[in-house]
Amino acid sequence: GEPAVTDTTPSTMRAAVYRRPGVVEIVDHEVPGIGPDDVLVEVEYCGICGTDLHLVLDGWGVPDRVGGHEWSGRVVAAGDVAGIDVGTLVAGSADATCGACDPCRAGRPSLCTNRAAAGDDGFQGAFAGFVAARAATVAPVPAGVDARSAAYAEPLSVAMHAITLAAPPPDARVMVFGAGPVGAAIVAVLRGRGVDDIVVVEPGSTRRRLAEQLGAATATPDELDRPGHPQHLVDRPAHVVFEASGARSAAEVGLQQLARGGTLMLVGTGVDHPRLDTNRVLLNELHVTGAFNYDADGFPASLDLLASGRLPLEHLVEPEAVPLDGLLDAMHGLRSGDTAGKVLVRPSEESR
Repeated sequence: GEPAVTDTTPSTMRAAVYRRPGVVEIVDHEVPGIGPDDVLVEVEYCGICGTDLHLVLDGWGVPDRVGGHEWSGRVVAAGDVAGIDVGTLVAGSADATCGACDPCRAGRPSLCTNRAAAGDDGFQGAFAGFVAARAATVAPVPAGVDARSAAYAEPLSVAMHAITLAAPPPDARVMVFGAGPVGAAIVAVLRGRGVDDIVVVEPGSTRRRLAEQLGAATATPDELDRPGHPQHLVDRPAHVVFEASGARSAAEVGLQQLARGGTLMLVGTGVDHPRLDTNRVLLNELHVTGAFNYDADGFPASLDLLASGRLPLEHLVEPEAVPLDGLLDAMHGLRSGDTAGKVLVRPSEESR
């Protein structure tokens, strides 16, 4: 792309660059250029996602890349056909869909046949002062939503997509495994839609407390029944289980909590794959499926929900943003479960 440097845009920026497993370096990095349908955005906030933990802490990442795909900021330069004015507050996504393949045209962009593998799309992310993005992948932020809230639009869209696919009715009994950022968002959205019977299974006390603040009942994994026979059910089986932790044991035990005809919705990524009891799936006609990315209208819908004021962001987002050089510590806090809410990085903030 053409350099996006205007009179007021610096040529370099601070950025958190992934080097190797567990190592991120804060460096001076060239401000990215933009093409005719791109925008250059000065980053206000960028959230840390569970995938970022895999990329950095588990070594899934590509060395010398800048991560971060849950962001908000103001447009400082726009390509000729971008169609977004300089100065607009926008929320960004990890959308790398083509818009032209059969799934995209059918309203299922998360199944785009032309998307790159997760983490390998070449996108230079927003753990940096500036980010360049295709204008089609950013959404103007509605009035009444500030930049901090707007950075929550991406994980909120992920949660809403999982709920769309699982489609629990308001009287459903729902279990959510893991009260990290996506699990907590699922609980908050379901509660806002009138689903009252929600149990969150979470080993960490900090995250259990968050789930209770959001209006869910809680349990630890060792409090759950594990029927021995594949046709036996627990006393109060769930219609839908959302597995948002990525933990092997959670998917395995989650399957055992389902009612006949129930759905196990996989939302959390993990490195240790579960072994699912296929006899239980067969005998009880269970649905096991996954949710990736967003509904076709995911971003406008999540921004509208944020604008409605019905979402308890004071519980869902950590009150203090961290500077770039606090990124790695924040990742370790999320991995350990000591941190419950969404952590936002503020690249403009000086280190403490």
